[in-house]
This record gives sequence, C-alpha cells and structure tokens, in this order.
Amino acid sequence: MKKSKGRSKRAAFLLKGLFPITRRKKESIPALFAAVILIIAAWFFASDPERGPGGLSVPSSDAVGSETGDISVYYLDVGQGDSELIRLPTGENILIDTGLSDGAEHLTAYLEQLGVHKIDYLIATHPHADHIGGMAKVISELEIGKIYLPKVADDQVPTTRVYENMLDAVKKKGLRLTQGKAGMTVLEQDNARLEFLAPAKDEYNDLNNYSIVAKLTFGKRTFLFTGDAEKESEQQMVKKYGDSLRSDVLKVGHHGSSSSTTAGFLKAVLPQYAIISCGKDNDYGHPHKEILSRLSAAKVKVYRTDEQGTILVSSDGTDLTVKTGLPLLAAS
Repeated sequence: MKKSKGRSKRAAFLLKGLFPITRRKKESIPALFAAVILIIAAWFFASDPERGPGGLSVPSSDAVGSETGDISVYYLDVGQGDSELIRLPTGENILIDTGLSDGAEHLTAYLEQLGVHKIDYLIATHPHADHIGGMAKVISELEIGKIYLPKVADDQVPTTRVYENMLDAVKKKGLRLTQGKAGMTVLEQDNARLEFLAPAKDEYNDLNNYSIVAKLTFGKRTFLFTGDAEKESEQQMVKKYGDSLRSDVLKVGHHGSSSSTTAGFLKAVLPQYAIISCGKDNDYGHPHKEILSRLSAAKVKVYRTDEQGTILVSSDGTDLTVKTGLPLLAAS
C-alpha cells in the first residue's frame, strides 16, 4: 500500500510538469541531416517490399497515403489491445494507442517497415496497459509531435509501471502532454479533420469512460475511434452530437465488450464497417455475442483483428477499400 501511494504521488507530480499545452520545437542541422537519411532509407525499403526490419513484409500495394492522395487507416493487430495508425496524404501520421508493452518491439518495427519515423499526433485514449503499453518505446524511438491524453481525477491517477514509464519517456524528451477532451479540433486541413467528441466530463467512476473518442473526416468519409468508452460516455455523445456521430467506419468500443456499443449509440453512428480489436481466445470473451448480434442486426460488416490480422481501410475521400491479412503484430 505504501508503495502504491508513493507511485501515485510520483505520477501526479510528473503530470503537473507535463500538462502545459505548448511544446518547444527544436530543429538543428544534425536533425535535418538525419531526416534526409531517413527519407532515403524509406525510399530504399519501399522499392523492395521484401526488405525490412524484424522480418516483417508489407505488400507494395499498401502504399503511403501521400503517394496516392488517399488516406490509410491501419487497425493494427496488437493482440488483446488497441492501436490504430492513420496516414494522411500530407505525409503526417496519427497513432491512436499502442497496445500492450510486450508487443512494443513488434509495433515499432512495423512502423519502421512502413517508413514511419515521426508521429505527428500521438493519442493515448486512456491510461490502461492494453492501450498505452507501447507508448514509452514509441516516444523514445520515434520523433513525436503533439501528445494527447485525458486528464483523470487525482485519486484515479494510475500507479502502474506502464503509465509511469510513459510519463518518464515524455519528460526525458522534453515533450508536453495536451489534455484531450470533447470539443477539441486537433487537425483541420483542406480535406481532413480530426476532432475529439469525448470525454465530456472531468470525472468518471470508470477509467474507460475517460477515453478520448476521435472522429476523423476525410472528404465524404468518416471514421470513429472510441477507445474503451462505455455506456455513460456513449450516452453523453448521443445527447450532444446526435446524427453528427454518423461514421462509415466504427472502431468498436472496449474490444467488443457488452459494456460498449449500446443500441442507441450504434443507431446514431450507423456504420458501414465495424472493426473489433481483440486477442485470439482472450480471457474476456471479447467480442461478446450480444455485440456481434447487435452489429449483425444493424447490417454492419464486421472485421476482427483476432481473425483477420491487421486491417487496412483506405479512402480517396469518396470510396472505401478494406484489406485484411496484413502482417501480424501480436506478440504471441
């Protein structure tokens, strides 16, 4: 108990120093030189899809969005966890969650294979280990732009080593955390917009409901990323946004648990596709039969990382293309 209290105080102390919103941006000649080398390396690996670290192979058809004008959204197979990579046509990258810590090596190797050397927007939906386990390694090894994290109540600040490792990595690189909450527009470009729809309150009983829920609009197409948001948060979003929740692709909340994807929320979102991120034969029985039945009744096409591996959804702003069977990231 004493150790837990001490770690909680330490985490709270770190957060006080990290939550100022602005981040100092430093550029130097060595940094620019390194960037040139990375670009050359990325071109080299892209020219040979068989080549790359960790033995991972990415088909040449899975091109970087900036080369085609398309957006690419990877629902990464990180086992019983969550992680999504969004690649914009501008060359910018958004990473939402990083799965468990035991898959961090696989995740960073995969990002390198894809030619991702900078995460422009890093989003930790909420401080559970299956969502932030790889954060410390990603922050340490890649160039990071802005980092978003919900601010939980002081008495709910996690005491886990995974959480503190993430904060240590942020502090070590001189970065800052931005509090993510409903009503924020994180990115707005000619054809792309990323906004946060949750959390709407300053305090919840369950950490899952602190989850940052992000909506991505690209042209006429929309993607909704829900973290582990449960019934309470979903009801708040339905009340506040109504039909504006409509999205073509839904990342199903809480790995397909019956605590999320309520009937009212699903009716408001009306997705064409639903992606469930979960581990094969996991101990939680995810996804729950109730949710699968609800999605089926709503005529939603379901894809699952435990059955189909990493899933890639790409769009030119009008059409959607879904690819499955991409290289696996799960540690097991």
